[in-house]
Amino acid sequence: MNLGKPTDGPISRYINRKISMPISKFIVNKFGDVSPNKVTILTTIFGIFAGLIYLFEEPIIAGICVQIASIVDGVDGEVARLLNKQSNFGAFLDSVMDRIVDITILTCFSIFIWRTYMGPLSQEVLILIMLMAISGSIMVSYSRSRCESALGIDTRNLAGFSLASRDVRLFIIFIGSVVGLYVATLVALTFLTYVHIAIDLWLVKNYVNRNEAGKQNGPTIRN
Repeated sequence: MNLGKPTDGPISRYINRKISMPISKFIVNKFGDVSPNKVTILTTIFGIFAGLIYLFEEPIIAGICVQIASIVDGVDGEVARLLNKQSNFGAFLDSVMDRIVDITILTCFSIFIWRTYMGPLSQEVLILIMLMAISGSIMVSYSRSRCESALGIDTRNLAGFSLASRDVRLFIIFIGSVVGLYVATLVALTFLTYVHIAIDLWLVKNYVNRNEAGKQNGPTIRN
C-alpha cells in the first residue's frame, strides 16, 4: 500500500517515505488503534527539540535531527491513512504544528549563526538574510493555503513540482548544517522560497485568467 501523497516533494517521495512508511506500518501493527493527532504532537516535540540543539552549538547533530524530524513528520498522515482516520482537524493541526517546528528550527539556526559568524557580512545584512529565510519559509505555506481557501486549488498541482516544499527546505538545512555552509544555507532558502512564491503567483494568475476567459467564451444560447 502506497501511503504517500500526490503532492509529496522530491525528498519526501524518494527518501523520506522509504523510511517513514515502514515506521508507520510498524506502529499500527504493534499498537493497533493509534491516534494520528497524538503522533503529530510527538513529532512536533521532536522537531522543536531538533531546533533547540542549535542553541548548544552542535550544528551537525542538529542538522541530522532536523532531517529525522522531516522523515517522521510523514508518520501521522500515513497512520491516518492506514487506519482510515483522516480528518479536517488532523490536517489543520498538522499544518499549524509544522509551522511551529519550521519557525523554531530556522530561528534557532539563525541564533547559532549569529553567535558564531566571523565572515565579511555586516550585522544588518546577516539579520536581513535570517529574516528573509524565515519569512520565505512561512510565505510558501501561506501562499498555498490562501490559494486553497480562495480558489479551492493546490498550487502544487498547478506547478507539477515542488521547488521549495517543506521536505526540500529541511533537507537543505540538514545538508548545510552538516557541511558547515550556514549562511549559504539561509541564502539558498531565501532564493528558493521567494522564487517559489513568484512562480505560484504567476501560475495562479494564469489559472484565473484561463477560467475567466473560458466563462466569457462560453457557448452562446440562441432563441
